[in-house]
Amino acid sequence: MELPLFAMLQRTPRVALTLSLVLFSLTIAPALYSLLAKPTIPLLISSSETDGPFPSDHMHPSVRILPPVNSPIPAPLNHTRHRKSSYHSPPVTTSTLRTQIRDDEQRCDLFNGEWIPNEESPYYNNATCWAIQEHQNCMKFGRPDTGFMRWRWKPDGCDLPIFDPNEFLEMVRGKSMGFVGDSISRNQVQSLLCLLSRVEYPEDISSSPDTAFKVWNYKSYNFTLHVMWSPYLVKTTKADPTDPECNLFSLYLDEYDTKWTSQINQLDYLVISSGHWFYRPVIFYENETIAGCQYCSLPNTTQLPLYYGYKKALRTSLRAILENFKGLAILRSFSPQHFEGGPWDKGGDCVRTRPYRRNETIPEGADLKIHDIQLEEFRAAEEEMKKKGLRLRLMDTTQAMLLRPDGHPGRYGHIQTAEVSLRNDCIHWCLPGPIDTWNDILLHMMKTEK
Repeated sequence: MELPLFAMLQRTPRVALTLSLVLFSLTIAPALYSLLAKPTIPLLISSSETDGPFPSDHMHPSVRILPPVNSPIPAPLNHTRHRKSSYHSPPVTTSTLRTQIRDDEQRCDLFNGEWIPNEESPYYNNATCWAIQEHQNCMKFGRPDTGFMRWRWKPDGCDLPIFDPNEFLEMVRGKSMGFVGDSISRNQVQSLLCLLSRVEYPEDISSSPDTAFKVWNYKSYNFTLHVMWSPYLVKTTKADPTDPECNLFSLYLDEYDTKWTSQINQLDYLVISSGHWFYRPVIFYENETIAGCQYCSLPNTTQLPLYYGYKKALRTSLRAILENFKGLAILRSFSPQHFEGGPWDKGGDCVRTRPYRRNETIPEGADLKIHDIQLEEFRAAEEEMKKKGLRLRLMDTTQAMLLRPDGHPGRYGHIQTAEVSLRNDCIHWCLPGPIDTWNDILLHMMKTEK
């Protein structure tokens, strides 16, 4: 005759004790660990809530100077010397969201997927990171929604681990990394600085006062981070150097920008990107002769499309890497803009508050043409580098970011006043925000190259 389960347990106390321990370890213990070891990080602080000093800046954000949109990364105020981060962030440990890429990695399509909810984020805020510039400090200027911070990228066929600052700093111990490009490149660097601030603040060891070229050192790891401003990637001058208001640039499409190409031989990692500045009025030079121009209205000068100059400039910059760099080079693809209701200079805005699903209809524009050029030039350069045993990889973030119209500052990149009318920013990315995923991807790419 079969006995009920409780009767069996009464007759077999050892079994009861064993089952009780198993149930405790599977249910109660994880819950206690979650409560004790993973406190919730506070949301970003708006301008109306910043009554105390920043832990790193020791300055009320209302007195910080608003930098121009294309200005370089600001130095950390009052603590430019190295020190450990004093902010008590959540412990940097593996969680359910930080699952490792599965062994069947060949099925993982890192750059195609969906954005899925992530209630663990954000991993820093505007009170814990000094590197957030005002025009990307979305919550300070009153952005009412916070959902844009609570998504993570889920590639097809695998999970992408969330950026682990301890793991990153151990991987780059004794090494150096450089970023070359425009303000979107700087946007990624700011994200990286903020993510690493959970472990350590860097020391500014720049050798010159030129703020467009910064060098940061993480003393505990002997890791140096270089930021090199080159929005066109090739040699560039102002068409009229005597006019400080001149917005017409001369691009020498077949000449290196030696301000950055002369420095990359000292680096172990290099991330290069560009694109947005090619929408401006420019004069194209080849063989030291004017080949044409774009939006310039110069007499007797051939009008050329932006694709002409971009293709040649990118090809030249990749050739510079081929000739001067021996480490891991990464070309990060174009970051799409999301203006709706008009172009950037005619009231266009980005007011969406959630990502697109990839089966939704998304407006297409010139951004994707630039992306096509990048793919074409990357493939050609990759073949050349393979022949020489060099490594060039593509960080193709365009598709993922095309799905994030909600991640831009929009009107919340500046003070909202009736007296001041500023254009909406649907090009750069809020910090924290979807651009943090670029550094998730960066770390993963670095790990696969080990």
